[in-house]
Amino acid sequence: MSNIPETGRSTRVQTRLVVIQVLVLSLLATLGGRLWYLQIRQGDEYAAEASGNHVQQVVQPAPRGSILDARGVALADNETRLVVSASRTDLLKMKDDGKAVLTKLAGVLGMRPKDVMDKVRLCDAETPQPCWNGSPYQPIPVTDEATPKQALQIRERAEDFPGITAEPMAVRRYAAPGKANTGQVLGYLSPVTDEEIKKAENTDSPFLRSDQVGRSGLERQYDKALRGKAGVTRYEVDNLGRVIGEAESDPGVPGSNLVTSLDARVQRVAEYELNEAMKAARKEMDRNTNRLYEADAGAVVVMEAKTGRVVAMASNPTYDPNAWVGGISAKDYKRLTGKESNYPLLNRATQGQAAPGSIFKVVSTSAAVEAGYDFDGGYDCSSSYSVGGQVFKNFESASYGSIDLGRALELSCDTVYYRLAHQEWKKDGGNNPKNPNDYFYEAAHEFGLGKETGIDLPNEVAGRVPDREWKQKYWEANKDAWCKSGKKDGSYVERLAYEGCLEGNKMRAGDAINYSIGQGDTLVTPIQMATIYAAISNGGTLYDPSIGKAIVSPDGKDVQAITPQPHGKLPISKATLAKMDDALAGVATRGTAAWRFEGWPQDEIPMHAKTGTAEVHGKQTTSWFATYTDDYAIVMTISQGGTGSGASGPAVRNIYDALYGVSDDGKIDRKKALLPEPQAKLPAIKADGTIPAPKISKDIVKDLLPDEKASPEEEYAPIDEQQQGATTPTQNGDNRDTRRHRRRGGGRRRGAAGGSGSRRART
Repeated sequence: MSNIPETGRSTRVQTRLVVIQVLVLSLLATLGGRLWYLQIRQGDEYAAEASGNHVQQVVQPAPRGSILDARGVALADNETRLVVSASRTDLLKMKDDGKAVLTKLAGVLGMRPKDVMDKVRLCDAETPQPCWNGSPYQPIPVTDEATPKQALQIRERAEDFPGITAEPMAVRRYAAPGKANTGQVLGYLSPVTDEEIKKAENTDSPFLRSDQVGRSGLERQYDKALRGKAGVTRYEVDNLGRVIGEAESDPGVPGSNLVTSLDARVQRVAEYELNEAMKAARKEMDRNTNRLYEADAGAVVVMEAKTGRVVAMASNPTYDPNAWVGGISAKDYKRLTGKESNYPLLNRATQGQAAPGSIFKVVSTSAAVEAGYDFDGGYDCSSSYSVGGQVFKNFESASYGSIDLGRALELSCDTVYYRLAHQEWKKDGGNNPKNPNDYFYEAAHEFGLGKETGIDLPNEVAGRVPDREWKQKYWEANKDAWCKSGKKDGSYVERLAYEGCLEGNKMRAGDAINYSIGQGDTLVTPIQMATIYAAISNGGTLYDPSIGKAIVSPDGKDVQAITPQPHGKLPISKATLAKMDDALAGVATRGTAAWRFEGWPQDEIPMHAKTGTAEVHGKQTTSWFATYTDDYAIVMTISQGGTGSGASGPAVRNIYDALYGVSDDGKIDRKKALLPEPQAKLPAIKADGTIPAPKISKDIVKDLLPDEKASPEEEYAPIDEQQQGATTPTQNGDNRDTRRHRRRGGGRRRGAAGGSGSRRART
């Protein structure tokens, strides 16, 4: 027996019990505190997470709004297609994860089983396209091109295709009314990315994983309005993914419609004439390179002169945006983006940059007057001008004696501008300037060059004004490379690099001389030059070019007008502007563009023009043709196309003929005019929100563009008589063919598409 007293043993047991009780109470307190923290302090957060684990959402995409031309003709809308979809949830319940069903489905659809299986797999960081980037709980589209026969097979043999549906659904369509493609302006759609979803999650327009988003053009610029809001149905699911009930639902909201200032008929004419001009140029011999012109790219802009609204915008080469609908194939993607594609996705009207050549002389004329030179003064138009041992020639070495600035514009006399620019360069201090005025460079900035115009299209480029600031930055960025590759007695490029290494940041006399006629390092875009010539037409106001005209809600009750916005004034007095206007009219009647406007009704519709032919080292000359009337400004350019009047002139004339209804004998028939005056009104909107398109004419394409063979559903719509006071345009096809031949390649031609003359100065 133990010698420990009974009282001592009892005390020790009590102590142990107290310790155990304290420990148990501490554990209970800790557990209670943790439960309070989880259920009370962070209860909402964990409840939301728990709910997310057991609630899945199925998205019903909202119908995307249509993009319409100014008269209500659909350029982009939705069409109903038979879409075959697969329920991944149902397929995973099968023993083989649905592989047998998908293989049978591939046989019905005429597809490879692997292609079908790839379509329904989920996207992740390691899974390449094609794959499904949306919710796994909603039907996954396999094809949107099912035939009625295929859909009927699937529905009649439902027991053979569990989890497979074939239903009509709305799919994006780029209608190309009357073959007006409008590809680069409209843009295209593709699935939203994870990065875009995360970036937009806290905005007022978040993305759902199933959303399609605009990637370029108007589809991207107005994506938020066009997209609408998808409907969402939420389902309760168990931990095995089985649906056990339906939770709350959010109804979808259709996207709004975008009414543009484009006219599908004028758009088609612009596209057609640009393409024809490029084809014609490729048949002309370049006498400087002794090979045919390549005419590898081009653009044309038709703009309302008083508002800056774009009536037509064409870029060539082009593409069909329908290639992106339902997901683009690898073959088509390579064709549109590969090195040999010549990049048709590029909108050369807003993203194509080139030296402007002589259409830039309106800027130089304004600069000269601002610098103190008299517009009506006498200036020597000699055949050449020599500076530092280098001879700068006039076009075709022509000499016209003493002329004023107006006549210099009409004749496009380079040597007048050489002298003015050289004199100002010397006044500014030559190679060692002291507080230079730089009138010629400042004028370009005031005309809006060197920066975006503000057009409502994404990714516009700014062009370049090669002033002293740019020259310094460019030298700093390239000095090391120039010094490495330059040679004093090497090739032309090596000599340029050598000079650039030593003093590439200095503004030389040759820089100023070349700049004055739109050569050298100057870069502009067609939309910039259209904005400038529209401003000359309207009295000096520079507008932000615009394509969107109004955003109309699905029910038609909310119409948000998009009003033209000015961004500046030309730096020209009213008196100088009037003289310049008269000189540009002279270009079309007695100057370098007169042969392209033979028979034009000048008294009724005053035409103004300026030709330009810009040189690019290592390439053939770039053709420019800038024009305006009181209503419109039209600018066309063709890369490696030849002279301005030779390559672009015929096409621009034909566009004006179509706009105003000018016949071969110079008479105007408004009934044959596409758009004799800009359309100010919006198309009619019905009580249900629909915007009806005008009726379709059966013979406009054939008569207006005789080379076309269009079916009735592809042809242009007539002008709305209530809005324009005119009916359908018609032309005599034989006469039109003859006139097109005369203006493109025959008749009174002063030169071929290229012509001969100086490799430096061209009209």
